[in-house]
Amino acid sequence: MANGSAVATFGGGCFWCTEAVFLQMRGVQSVVSGYSGGSAPNPTYEQVCSKQTGHAEVIQITYDPEVVSFAELLDVFFHTHDPTTVDRQGNDVGPQYRSVIFYHDEQQREVAEAVKAELDQSGRFDGPIVTSIEPLSEFYPAEDYHQDYFARNPRQPYCAMVVAPKVEKARTLYSGRLIDS
Repeated sequence: MANGSAVATFGGGCFWCTEAVFLQMRGVQSVVSGYSGGSAPNPTYEQVCSKQTGHAEVIQITYDPEVVSFAELLDVFFHTHDPTTVDRQGNDVGPQYRSVIFYHDEQQREVAEAVKAELDQSGRFDGPIVTSIEPLSEFYPAEDYHQDYFARNPRQPYCAMVVAPKVEKARTLYSGRLIDS
């Protein structure tokens, strides 16, 4: 990890979507798609999709906390997926698509719980936030073909119909926090 960097790990449905959203943020140094939260070591995409490993599709973000805070990352996380649905994001259904924050230390846990509680009480969402907040045990990078997927495959149907609208939503909501703004 680069000097002065921090790491955050989020699961908000398909990792192609969340990776594409966070890659455009100022202060984000890298985003790696992967798996976490399950019991199988070094799972493959096929194993995770079988719903037998307990892993979620996640992203691991390396960021500069002097440029973007963990709380700001959480704000983007909560507002670019639906944190009120259990084991589902749109048509992607299963425990691998659950909404989860894997904290790396006690400070991240406290911030995540505070942000979640504040948003839940705000009435911003139609239902209660079901995002779980869990300690990170292991992170396994996904296969190479999953990394930078949207950037490499913008015309692929799933990317065009599902990922692109999420990226556009982030561009609209967070225009002042993006690399090219």
